[in-house]
Amino acid sequence: MKYPITKTEPQVDTYHGIQVADPYRWLEDDNATDTKAWVKAQNKVTAKHLATIPYRKEIAARYETLFNYPKLSSPFKAGDYYFFYKNDGLQNQPVIYYQKGLDGEVMEFINPNTLSADGLIAISLVGFSKDNRYVAFTKSVGGSDWQEIQVMEIATKKTLPDELKWVKFSGASWYQDGFFYSRYPAPAEGEALKGNNQYHSIYYHQLGTDQSADLLVFEDRDQANMYHFGGVTEDKKYHIVYAAPGTDGYATYYRALDGSSKAYEQLFEGYTHKSDVVLHKDGYFYVKTNIDAPNYRLVKIPIDNPSPENWIEIIPEGEHLLASVQTGGGYFFANYLQKASTRIYRLNYDGTALTEIKLPGVGSAGGFSGKEEEETLFYAFTSFIYPNTIFKYDLKTGTSTLFHESELQFNPADYEEKQVLYKSKDGTEVSMFIVHKKGLERNGNNPCYLYGYGGFNVNLSPFFSASRLILLENGGIFALPNLRGGGEYGEAWHEGGMLFKKQNVFDDFIAAADYLIEEQYTSSNKLAISGGSNGGLLVGACMTQRPDLFAVAFPAVGVLDMLRYHKFTVGKGWIPEYGNAEASLAHFKNLYGYSPLHQLKDGTAYPATMIMTGDHDDRVVPAHSFKFAAQLQKCQAGEQPVLIRVAIDAGHGAGKPTAKIIEEEADRWAFFFHHTNSWG
Repeated sequence: MKYPITKTEPQVDTYHGIQVADPYRWLEDDNATDTKAWVKAQNKVTAKHLATIPYRKEIAARYETLFNYPKLSSPFKAGDYYFFYKNDGLQNQPVIYYQKGLDGEVMEFINPNTLSADGLIAISLVGFSKDNRYVAFTKSVGGSDWQEIQVMEIATKKTLPDELKWVKFSGASWYQDGFFYSRYPAPAEGEALKGNNQYHSIYYHQLGTDQSADLLVFEDRDQANMYHFGGVTEDKKYHIVYAAPGTDGYATYYRALDGSSKAYEQLFEGYTHKSDVVLHKDGYFYVKTNIDAPNYRLVKIPIDNPSPENWIEIIPEGEHLLASVQTGGGYFFANYLQKASTRIYRLNYDGTALTEIKLPGVGSAGGFSGKEEEETLFYAFTSFIYPNTIFKYDLKTGTSTLFHESELQFNPADYEEKQVLYKSKDGTEVSMFIVHKKGLERNGNNPCYLYGYGGFNVNLSPFFSASRLILLENGGIFALPNLRGGGEYGEAWHEGGMLFKKQNVFDDFIAAADYLIEEQYTSSNKLAISGGSNGGLLVGACMTQRPDLFAVAFPAVGVLDMLRYHKFTVGKGWIPEYGNAEASLAHFKNLYGYSPLHQLKDGTAYPATMIMTGDHDDRVVPAHSFKFAAQLQKCQAGEQPVLIRVAIDAGHGAGKPTAKIIEEEADRWAFFFHHTNSWG
C-alpha cells in the first residue's frame, strides 16, 4: 500500500523523568489545514482499496434490503397520548409519532428528516411537563454530543422560542412551569469538538425566558471536572442530584421542592459507590445501591433519619446482578442478569408478591416503566437471532401480548446461539456467546468476527443486528465474550478489569480467540476482532500484544493514546476507570504498558486493519485514531493494509443517518471477507 506521507515533529513529553515522543501531535488539531488535508488523503486511499473489492456493492445492496423494514420503539404515555419512534425502513432518522390512546389515529409529531437534507439532525424527547401540555426535546447535529434543548406545545405542535445551548448528558426534568437540565459553559471558538469540557452544572429554566436568565442550582467550583445530573421524583416533591468525578462512583444529593429546604442535602457521600433513587413514597426513598452489595440491592430509607441502621431491605443482594429497578403501575420491576441474559420480576413496594415475567426466550428485555396510575406497560425483547419485538404488558392480569413484530425477512430457525465457558490466562472462567448457522462444520476454516468491550461496568447481553446477518448468512461466526471490566457479573467483575487490572480484559479477549481456534470454530487467518470506544482500546491493545493471532482488526472510535486521553472533551471522566499517567509513576507505567499508540513496534507484521472514526466525535476525539493510524502505517512490516476510515459529519455513533450506516457496514464486511479470504 502506498499511504499519504505523514510528517513528524520533534514533540517529546516527560512523565516522571521518562521521555515519550509524540511525533504526530499536530494531528490533534482537527481544525488545522494540514490535518484536514491528511484526512482527505487517507480517506482517498481507503476508498480506493475498498473499491477494488468486487463484492462490496453486492454486500451494500443486500444490507440495504435487510435494513429496509419498519423499526419501532416501545410506546410511552404522556397524558392521553402515546408516543413512539418509527423508521419506515430506510429513513435517515426515526420519526416521532403520537396517537390518542392505543386505538387513536397515528399522527406525525416531529420528523427530523425534514430538518436537514442529509439526515444529520437527530431528535429525542427528553421530558414532559406535569400537565402534559409541553415536551422538551433535544436536537443534535452530525453525531456530536452537544445538544440544544427546545420545547414544543403538544396540542398545537408549535415550537416555543426557548433555546438552550451547550447541553451535554442531560434530560429535562420538569417542575412547575420549567425544568432542570445540565450544561457546560460555552466553549472557546474552534474548541467545541476537542476542548476540555469543565464545570458541568445544573440549571433551572423557566418556560418563556431567555437562557441567560436560567437559575444555577448546583455546581462545584472547586472540582472543575465533575459531572452533575439528576431529576425530579415522580411525585414532584424532591429534586435528586448525582455528582460524579467520572464514570464510576458518585455522591447523591436531594432537596425538597416545597420550599422547606434551600440547600441540597447529602444522602450518600462520594465517590466509591453507586446509589440511585428509584422512588419517593410516603417519606421514604427507595434506593438501588451497591453499598455492602456488589451485585446491588434495593433498600428503603427514611428521609428524616437516613443512617444505615434505619434502612429496610426490599430486595436483598442475590447471586445474580440486579441490573436495574423500574417503576410502573404501582409496582417495582427488577431486571436481573443471569449469565448475561435478562430475567424480569414484578414485586410490590414492600417486596412481597415477587413474580417472574416469562420472556420469549434467553435474551435481553427492557421497558416496564410508567407512571403509578398506568394499567398498561410496554417492553422490548431481543436476542442474537430474535429481532427486536415489542410486547404489551397488562398490569391487572400479569400477561404479555404481542404488540409489534419485526417484518424483517429472516428465519431464526436457520441459526443457533449458544453460551460457552472458557478460561482466561489467570484461570478465571469467562462466558461467551457464539452464533452461527445450524449445521456449521467446526473445521477451523470459518470466518469469525470476535466483538468485545470490557469496561465501565457496561453489560453486553444478546442483541439483534441486521448487519450481522451479512456475516451469518455467508457462513460466518459471531462471538461475544463477557470480559472483565464489564458489569455482567456485578461490581467485582467490573473492578477485575479496571485501573491496574486492565490487562485482565485483554487477556480475556485473547483467551476467547484462543478458545475459538482450539475448538476448531476458526483459525488465525480467518479471525477478525472488533470493538468501539473502550472496545476500540481493547482491539488496539490486543492487536499490538498478539499481532499474530488475528487476520483483521477493526478499532472503532477508540481510546488509543492512554497518556493524553484525559486532555480532550470529557476524557478526564474516565480517570476512575483507567488512571492518569500524570498522577504517578505507577499509573504511567501501567498505561504506557498497554497504550496501543505507544506499543506499536517497527518491523512487526500487523493484521489487516481498518481504523474507524468520525470527524465530529467529541466523546473520543478522532485524534486518537489519527495518531494511531499514522504510527501503524509507519510500523507495518507485513503486506496487509492499514487504513483509516474517517466518516464526515459523524460522531461517536449516536444519531448516525441510515445512509451512512449502510455505507459503513458495507465497507466493514467487504474488508472483513476480503482479508479473511472468505467470500463465496
